[in-house]
Amino acid sequence: MNYIIDKEWLLKNFKDPHVRIVDCSFSLADPKKGRQEYDQNHIPGASYFDLEKDLSGEIGEHGGRHPLPNLHEFIEKLEQAGINESTTVIAYDQGEGAFAARFWWLLQYLGNEKVFVLDGGFKGWNEGDYPVTSEVPAFNKAAFKPNINHDLLASMEEVRSVSDGQDSNKILIDSREERRYLGLEEPIDKKAGRIPGAINKPWFEGLDAGFYKPAEVQKQRFSGINPSNEIIVYCGSGVTAAPNYLALKAAGFEKVKLYLGSFSDWISYPENKIE
Repeated sequence: MNYIIDKEWLLKNFKDPHVRIVDCSFSLADPKKGRQEYDQNHIPGASYFDLEKDLSGEIGEHGGRHPLPNLHEFIEKLEQAGINESTTVIAYDQGEGAFAARFWWLLQYLGNEKVFVLDGGFKGWNEGDYPVTSEVPAFNKAAFKPNINHDLLASMEEVRSVSDGQDSNKILIDSREERRYLGLEEPIDKKAGRIPGAINKPWFEGLDAGFYKPAEVQKQRFSGINPSNEIIVYCGSGVTAAPNYLALKAAGFEKVKLYLGSFSDWISYPENKIE
């Protein structure tokens, strides 16, 4: 199934009372920037979800730099935005792709399969000279009944079994840029390198100026992977792996999991090896 929506579809449907829009604008370099951009201008009807305040939990010894959020609090925020488990939801960011994909994955994990990512994000929307507003919407509170899809989330122990060669039917994909994958540089995490056995498919190679490349191109990117294998994607903290997850689904891969804690969680266990 294609979970990527174009701006023309959203332009026709953004006033539909059954559609909800979520702005996930964020900057890792300036955590306040996303909210400021939303307050200045956003797609009419869009609610704002912050990567660190809403889409991630508190950082602990394990779990990585952007751990799974408190699901009770996240669901409460969804309900306040008028979103339940069957609402059609369109998520976008400023065009980077990663933050909207993170939200998309979280809603999929909670059991909402009618969540999509806006291709090109807010940048693409603006290029179409489509309507924007600074008005913050208010909705009647919804009742979200989660149905957790555990098959979407890979645990550290599962990743370790793949890395150790105990589970040869699974593939590990490192979504970071090549220099970090090779351990030549590490600007964020305390250790450099990769999870042993992982192959490198940089997440940004699946996009072109914020727009996802066609499904046939995505299939070509992952052509060396057997579709019958289970795939586990990771990055530094589970954010930029999400666009790769989405690209794999668009390419027709069914068995895909996200290692949410990713490399920052992996290195929090001293016994885990680094390649």
